[in-house]
Amino acid sequence: MKRIYRTPEGERLVRERYLMFLKYWPVPHQEMRIPTSQGETFVIASGEEGAPPLLLLHGGAANNAMWMGDVRTFASRFRVYAVDLIGEPGLSAPSRPPLASDAYAVWLDEVLRGLSVDRAALAGVSLGGWLALDYAIRRPERVERLAVLGPGGIGRQKVGIVFATLVLRLCGGWGKRKLRERILGRWPADPPPAVKAFLDFVTLIYLHFRPRMVKLPVFSNEALRRLTIPVLAIVGGRDALLDSAQTKKRLERYVPKAEVVDLPEAGHWIPGQTGKVMEFLLRALA
Repeated sequence: MKRIYRTPEGERLVRERYLMFLKYWPVPHQEMRIPTSQGETFVIASGEEGAPPLLLLHGGAANNAMWMGDVRTFASRFRVYAVDLIGEPGLSAPSRPPLASDAYAVWLDEVLRGLSVDRAALAGVSLGGWLALDYAIRRPERVERLAVLGPGGIGRQKVGIVFATLVLRLCGGWGKRKLRERILGRWPADPPPAVKAFLDFVTLIYLHFRPRMVKLPVFSNEALRRLTIPVLAIVGGRDALLDSAQTKKRLERYVPKAEVVDLPEAGHWIPGQTGKVMEFLLRALA
């Protein structure tokens, strides 16, 4: 199995910082480790048991720390399961099976079985959005509704960023910082302490983690037509990774119940959308 960190020391630093963040999870929660055929999967459960289930799938080169600003809102009405994706810098197994297979759907089957959840709403970001779409297409009976931010697999993946990644990663810390800015935008000049701590954590991940250097499979028109559940997609007009205009066009054309929010000034990282996502999810409860 290929190592997902550049060095064992880098892996230790990222894991230690992540564990520190988890001590400050903003709501009462339960940490779970679920055995699967891909290895152990780490899940954080929040919200009342018995509330409608909501599965959160973070983006690539990230982990559940990215949900810390959102989980209080979601957990007020849902039983929230934040899942550390396999093969990413969280606490789940480093396994990376081929994306162009049913391996991830089988993995999520096993995760849901371990959580005793038959059917859930899904929310995903970037790679997590691709995984959520893939699962909803392959397992429509298990997904209530779907919210995705900057999802892969619909609009084309921009080629330029691949070459930029290869070049900038050869330029040491400066190159990694420039790459991060190109994908996630520039950090605020004087962020609050909690935000600065999180941004420093993202920088640490970029220094030590090996991201997936593969193209996400693009869903066919026929596959998108099979998404008959309500779908909310939020896309950024300045996304450096994905063609958001094509994402919008294909969703509106092929997904019967698609609702697309196009933010022209946003990039690939689209913060501050908790309210929109929560409003969409609550419609099912109404």
